[in-house]
Amino acid sequence: MWQLFKEFLMFLRQEKKWWLIPLVIILLFLAAIIVFAGGSVLAPLMYPFL
Repeated sequence: MWQLFKEFLMFLRQEKKWWLIPLVIILLFLAAIIVFAGGSVLAPLMYPFL
């Protein structure tokens, strides 16, 4: 997992695509919300957004 993270950072540095960092953070945040709220009381509230 860390190797993938290091490769991603090396790609960003080499290609100068720093604008991808906020996009990746937002996508990881949304994925975490879906995973953690999937089995909780919040699940019925998420259905309109999926």
